[in-house]
Amino acid sequence: MPVKLKICGLKRPADAEYLNEFQPDFAGFVFAGTKRKIDFETAKSLRKILNPEIQTVGVFVNEDIGFIRKLADEQVISFVQLHGDEDDTYIGKLREVCSLPIIKAQRIASREDIKPYSSDYYLFDTKRAGEYGGTGESFDWNVLSDVGKPFFLAGGINLGNLDEALKVATEKNAFTLDISSGVETDGFKDKLKIQETVRRVRNYE
Repeated sequence: MPVKLKICGLKRPADAEYLNEFQPDFAGFVFAGTKRKIDFETAKSLRKILNPEIQTVGVFVNEDIGFIRKLADEQVISFVQLHGDEDDTYIGKLREVCSLPIIKAQRIASREDIKPYSSDYYLFDTKRAGEYGGTGESFDWNVLSDVGKPFFLAGGINLGNLDEALKVATEKNAFTLDISSGVETDGFKDKLKIQETVRRVRNYE
């Protein structure tokens, strides 16, 4: 099965237009942190611009479940990505009010950092003290083996290491590559980087 692609951290109408032109599988809206955080209305307007075939992922850190439910009910997001300290109790409460697929992010430095969760998917990102993710740094992808469910591979993927990431993703049966800063220039989404990233992911064999 070909590896899918998620472009995370959309903020501007231009970002959504770039994705419409090149058609990755997923777009990520970040509702946490500072650098790429957007609010409900911005996300709603970006969802309207995006091609309906591009699925949207809401990225949250220890978020109030009511806010996630609101985004789901208004069809702003089609996946929920939990990037904080959420446990299975939290996931269970979320499932009571939201039927969207749930991705649980885990920050990885070694194999021992991989824990079981009741989410539908995992996302593996780089572990760094005091950070919930989005560091733009990669980890040793070789620590990944059969983790029991489909996963998103994140953390410092860019055009320089994309071929290696694709190779690892294919060998480890990753579901999706997740890229944010790797398609940016000076903190903004870069149309040409998105174009080249999508091209190389689609053409990878």
